[in-house]
Amino acid sequence: MRCSAIAPRASPALSTFSFWPGFAKQLVKILVIDIGGTNVKMLVMGKDEPRKFPSGPELTPQRLVEGVLAATHDWDYDMISIGFPGPILCGQAIMEPNNLGTGWIGFDFEAAFQKPVRVINDAAMQALGSYNGGKMLFIGLGTGVGATVILDGAIDALEIGRFRYRKRTLEEYLGNRGRKRLGNKKWRWHVNHVVERMIAAIKPDDTVIGGGNVKHLPELPPGTRAGSNANAFLGGFRLWQGEVAEAHGHTAPEHRSAAPRE
Repeated sequence: MRCSAIAPRASPALSTFSFWPGFAKQLVKILVIDIGGTNVKMLVMGKDEPRKFPSGPELTPQRLVEGVLAATHDWDYDMISIGFPGPILCGQAIMEPNNLGTGWIGFDFEAAFQKPVRVINDAAMQALGSYNGGKMLFIGLGTGVGATVILDGAIDALEIGRFRYRKRTLEEYLGNRGRKRLGNKKWRWHVNHVVERMIAAIKPDDTVIGGGNVKHLPELPPGTRAGSNANAFLGGFRLWQGEVAEAHGHTAPEHRSAAPRE
């Protein structure tokens, strides 16, 4: 089975959360859920402040649903986007995540939430929110490490955290446990080393370093720019961009499909 994902082409209207005039007052609202190894963060259209609750090895998909429903009980929303820390094929997890509990493979989020749901790799969701066109490489540094390439709108999430690197994996060097084990100075050296080689291999027009640990890089690798965790929410909104536009009689930028290819 092969799924494709097309990100909307960059436009001035997509540079903030307000895609169209009156955006926050639209009847159709999207809830974005960003699942991290430390926290689950949520934001709904029309709100400025995300909400969160702790994540970790005990978090199962059912506990995620219960936590989200409790944390957002006073929010109204019609559709849901989920950023998942692992590989996704046609909207389904195909591997259990390294830093969470089990039971994610095959879990039916639409049945659990009773809402339309789209699931995408978490690095891909933040990449989609960071995308300005052309060929972009996104590298997310957080509890783990992830990467995504977007080429003229087509999304490819790369599970680089599982790649062998030296005597371990990239996640064990570039993830948060690697940072704590190595110390910031050595960790930064490995980040620069890996980013330089990825840029040389992929040859992107634009390279974004995102994730929570970008704050530990006082100087970014040459030829890169810093991303923002807030872009994960923008990416989640963009997954439904065409549907929201159609519901309100607008014409959205080109968006052939939103089913992720991982």
